[in-house]
Amino acid sequence: MKQVNVGLIGYGLSGQVFHAPVIRSVPGLKLAKVVSSRPEKVRADLPEAQAVASVDELLRDEQIELVVVAAPNTLHYPYAKQALEAGKHVVVEKPFVIRSSEAEELIRLAESRGRVLSVYHNRRWDNDFLTVKHLLQSGVLGEISLYEAHYDRYRPEVTDRWRERDLPGSGILYDLGSHLIDQALHLFGLPQTVMADVGAQRPGARTTDYFHIVLGYGSLRVILHAGSLVRQPGPRFQIHGDKGSFVKYGLDPQEDALRAGLIPGGPEWGRDREETYGQLTLSVGELNVSGSVETIPGAYQTYYQQMYEAIVSATPAPVSPADAMNVIRVIEWAEQSSREQRVITVR
Repeated sequence: MKQVNVGLIGYGLSGQVFHAPVIRSVPGLKLAKVVSSRPEKVRADLPEAQAVASVDELLRDEQIELVVVAAPNTLHYPYAKQALEAGKHVVVEKPFVIRSSEAEELIRLAESRGRVLSVYHNRRWDNDFLTVKHLLQSGVLGEISLYEAHYDRYRPEVTDRWRERDLPGSGILYDLGSHLIDQALHLFGLPQTVMADVGAQRPGARTTDYFHIVLGYGSLRVILHAGSLVRQPGPRFQIHGDKGSFVKYGLDPQEDALRAGLIPGGPEWGRDREETYGQLTLSVGELNVSGSVETIPGAYQTYYQQMYEAIVSATPAPVSPADAMNVIRVIEWAEQSSREQRVITVR
């Protein structure tokens, strides 16, 4: 098996929790170098990897084939551009970039250099979303009229971290919104219209901590919602069609497992608790039939397995940069809709 050496830029929450352990779980990928201001932390967690002080030092290493950009959002574009210019394949933590024009430039650069460029929209491999996707593909719900996805949390205190500062690309729309938007576009494609309410609700908030987005697809409405003052969350997903409905509570367990130091791939990895299985209600003749649906196990490692194959076998990237660029375009339309208080017609 060919070995692909990986360089990771950033060892904060994203690099430490969402990338390093998943990369290490995939045969053929070797996490060789990490750019971090905390070399002692890297050495303690990743004894096989070398901590380096700068992106330039990482990119000078000709043995590094894949560079993962897990730095703050404002650095995604310059670091990805620098890595592509150095001839590396690149994975960028979501959101791809701040503006869609930056995404277009990176896509052209990757194509001109013949490099694989992808964005880590790992929540396509959440267990609840995999289950929703399967149900929609099966047609069991019939013609869908409403798809609603929430990412609600209770975080009333504003913290002093870059995600909550008044910076380009900060705030909940770029953070949680990029997950919900990517999932919706993966299922339904680009919408015809975008209507959004984006704002800050917490005292002292310096960036967005709430959004409500309605994507229009003819008669189908896709509602994407997130808030920071929700003490008791409602359903994570609600999907309603002319043949049935599916309602799912609870969150995929993979993030908590990664935070606890577990490595993906074990027999219980990504499995849901039975009490949070989704409920499916169907009409059968004159009867309404309801029951639970066992959740398909989540699998974040699939992303990096497919990334490895894209590099060594020229298969498609797990998330195309064009898909990730469309997420940024929807974020831009949502911001415009909220600012101008009108519906944005996309196509």
